Amino acid sequence: MKALRKFLDKKKPLFEKGGKFAKLQSTFDAFETFLFVPDHTSKTGTHIKDAIDLKRTMSVVVLALIPSLLFGMYNIGYQHFLSIGETTGLMEMFVYGLIKVLPIVVVSYVVGLGIEFAFAQMRGHAVNEGFLVSGMLIPLVMPVEAPLWMVAVSTAFAVVIGKEVFGGTGMNIWNPALIARAFFFFAYPSKMSGDAVWISEKADSFSGATPLADAAALVDATPAQAESLMSGALSQTWDMFIGLIPGSIGETSTLAILIGAVILIATGIGSWRIMLSVFVGGYAMGAIFNLIGANPYMELIPAWQHLIMGGFAFGAVFMATDPVSATQTTRGKYIYGFLIGFLAVLIRVMNAGFPEAMMLAILFMNTFAPLIDHYVVQGNVKRRLKRVKVKA
Repeated sequence: MKALRKFLDKKKPLFEKGGKFAKLQSTFDAFETFLFVPDHTSKTGTHIKDAIDLKRTMSVVVLALIPSLLFGMYNIGYQHFLSIGETTGLMEMFVYGLIKVLPIVVVSYVVGLGIEFAFAQMRGHAVNEGFLVSGMLIPLVMPVEAPLWMVAVSTAFAVVIGKEVFGGTGMNIWNPALIARAFFFFAYPSKMSGDAVWISEKADSFSGATPLADAAALVDATPAQAESLMSGALSQTWDMFIGLIPGSIGETSTLAILIGAVILIATGIGSWRIMLSVFVGGYAMGAIFNLIGANPYMELIPAWQHLIMGGFAFGAVFMATDPVSATQTTRGKYIYGFLIGFLAVLIRVMNAGFPEAMMLAILFMNTFAPLIDHYVVQGNVKRRLKRVKVKA
């Protein structure tokens, strides 16, 4: 490391003002701060001194995503070999998944960071580390059969329209990774729906339907069909928790996601208030539907099962807790999280044609997060003013 440090110090003058490559100063600074902790601090605005900086924060989140990423690679191989009826070892399944997932990860980072570097050079400021997380989240919310050029276009849209037009990292209104997924879904719906997109090179005779698709089919099912679907759904409960089901690359395993949640909470990076509130809100809406029982979907799917289906857990842990687009006040976090879970299950059940509603629920609440914080702060101000008047 000392040799690398000396090499960077030797080349640094070339990229500073007056140097041969001064125009590439932002690019050099990005690589230097990626390898070593920067020796400068913010000089404007109000800041809180802490032992952790943005780079460490992003690194912890990426670390928390690793269990979901690794299991996603294994599950892709598992689903593929299951569909063609072949039995193979764990390593073969993992390697197959690795070969399928790695190009998507590479495309996400190359396109996203390339755009970040270009904007930093044009604006003459340092490259922010925010895309370290977004670059990993985007592949994890994509189907394994997503064409790479579509991933590239979706990533570019998310970085440019979802973040850079607002001023870059820390200024965006919506979660960039969810913007990428939303663009992918609405621009290329055939690649984000149906049974063919969730399992790589599956056999034609193999269904590949996700548990959410089976649950959505309950809406118009006859009693006999509903009983058949539910017997299959209940038998998949353990598989849904472990993650041995078709779905987006990193969203299937609730267990792996919970491991990431423990890492985020233990390090103080993720808000346990938001996570808990999302699950409470989802369970509450599910319980209300169980009481109403207007159709088999409402009546037969237990409230708790909504929490392990689709991308609910992944959204609660990694998407809803984005510190930029989420609420900042303590009470606001409870309200924000509860409404996300509540709306996700509401949309999922009431619109069976769009079973995975976590994306819309989070983006919707991202929009209203500042308003929630505003009313929480104003409420606190009014209560304090009343206390002052009483004392007077």
